[in-house]
Amino acid sequence: MDRTVLVTGGTRGIGAAIAKRMAADGYRVAANFAGNETAAAEFEAETGIRTFRWSVAEYDACGAGLRDVEAELGPVEILVNNAGITRDAMFHRLTVEQWQQVIGTNLNGVFNMSHLVWSGMRERKFGRIVNISSINGQKGQLGQTNYSAAKAGEIGLTKALAQEGARSGITVNAICPGYIATDMVMAVPEKVRDAIISQIPVGRLGEAEEIARCVAFLASDDAGFITGSTLTANGGQYLH
Repeated sequence: MDRTVLVTGGTRGIGAAIAKRMAADGYRVAANFAGNETAAAEFEAETGIRTFRWSVAEYDACGAGLRDVEAELGPVEILVNNAGITRDAMFHRLTVEQWQQVIGTNLNGVFNMSHLVWSGMRERKFGRIVNISSINGQKGQLGQTNYSAAKAGEIGLTKALAQEGARSGITVNAICPGYIATDMVMAVPEKVRDAIISQIPVGRLGEAEEIARCVAFLASDDAGFITGSTLTANGGQYLH
């Protein structure tokens, strides 16, 4: 597949699974990361996928990082906005910094990266943007007003941007994963994990590879008539 894919937050968890799947499908893949150099180095050594470091919360850094990716791998035709952080706190304890950090990475980061690839996609009359939102952007979650707001914002951005890109051959879609068996989820106490699973009708956590398969479909030519959609992958936990 003679196309370049950029996956933000692409060296760990769901992002790593997406990057691996896209590489297996024959795409040229770049995986962005923000801070964990050790994990990124291990990922690149294991997979051969090139990694690039910048913070998606910083517009100028995104521009510089994108230029590096395109100089090495060619124009980014498929963008997967996966990078995200959590800074959980009940609202009465939530700090301005915690709010701004999460909005900065999880929502502003989607704008930054999408805005920077948009002109090239319009000129080439082709593009795929897949935004990784969350079940908690659909239903909300106590202790996560910042995260839920950002992830809900991703869905709104997806729907609006899809309308602008449609005539230029650009599709923009969102995926809302439920609880996935990433290192972060598996690190919570077993009782808490069991309580989460008890709320999932299929009776298990999702696998990162299942989200990667969703991305692979939405990025493919087979999904050319799908845009502005929200693909829910949560085991039936929330039906929207």
